[in-house]
Amino acid sequence: MSTGSFNLEQKGDHMIGRFSAMASPCELLIETQDSLLANHLTSLAYKETKRIEQKFSRYLPNNPMAKINHSMGKTVVIDEEVFRLLEFANSCFELSEGMFDITSGVLRRAWKFDGSDKLPTPEAVKALMPYIGWQKIKYDQSSITLAKGMELDFGGIGKEYAVDCVAKLCNEYTPTISVVVNFGGDIQVTRPRQNKQSWHIGIESPEDESKKTTHTLKIINGGLATSGDAKRYLLKDAKRYSHILNPETGYPIEKAARSVTVAAPHCIQAGLLATMALLKGPNAEVFLEQQDVKFWCYR
Repeated sequence: MSTGSFNLEQKGDHMIGRFSAMASPCELLIETQDSLLANHLTSLAYKETKRIEQKFSRYLPNNPMAKINHSMGKTVVIDEEVFRLLEFANSCFELSEGMFDITSGVLRRAWKFDGSDKLPTPEAVKALMPYIGWQKIKYDQSSITLAKGMELDFGGIGKEYAVDCVAKLCNEYTPTISVVVNFGGDIQVTRPRQNKQSWHIGIESPEDESKKTTHTLKIINGGLATSGDAKRYLLKDAKRYSHILNPETGYPIEKAARSVTVAAPHCIQAGLLATMALLKGPNAEVFLEQQDVKFWCYR
């Protein structure tokens, strides 16, 4: 069944709702055979995801992000939701000791991770460094001020935030059935299934296409997120450059894992830990073991 915005399919004892958003395939696995209920939940998910995408995408004009990023040093009024995400970004910055910095998105002007061998010049990277530094941002509950030339990029937490928002909506509407929200591998399971069984989720290892394998994880409740360079990298002189950039140098993290998957109570927490692990370079596994979470790390 299709509405034009999303598709609905029955598979065994559950329904699957599918749509595209945030440059990712999005799906809901819904523990029901009631097509009307599944249709309504998928519609709620689609509308909420599109709302978040239209509000926080840096690619769209005239949204809050565009107003902030084109403010040219002027103060911009913000709402409560933007403030909450700024507070989370601040926590990310502090927990990562400055390595998770949502102002570092300006480096995309120099780095194009398209699988080619085209590295930026040192001059191009150096020219962008003055525009990086979360500590330079001034904000409170009602406004934010960026220095001229600086930008914010919620790309590192936006999809995981959307997953958690959609999962919360589904759980509020149907508090007795299990729903898996899966946006391009960033996942939240709202509650255990009524039949006591686990959901089976496949994650791909980051090898070359000819060697790629899929590992199946069993998940009952909580969040799951994966970060890696499977699709965003550069390759020059047999050296692979990950898209995870060091905000202190402007260059890719050295000896970063190819892929990290983390399980946590919430998707946005799992996403933060997975990205922080990549930022740790050769110490990713040690960092994750210290967090006392389940993880899968590939190099």
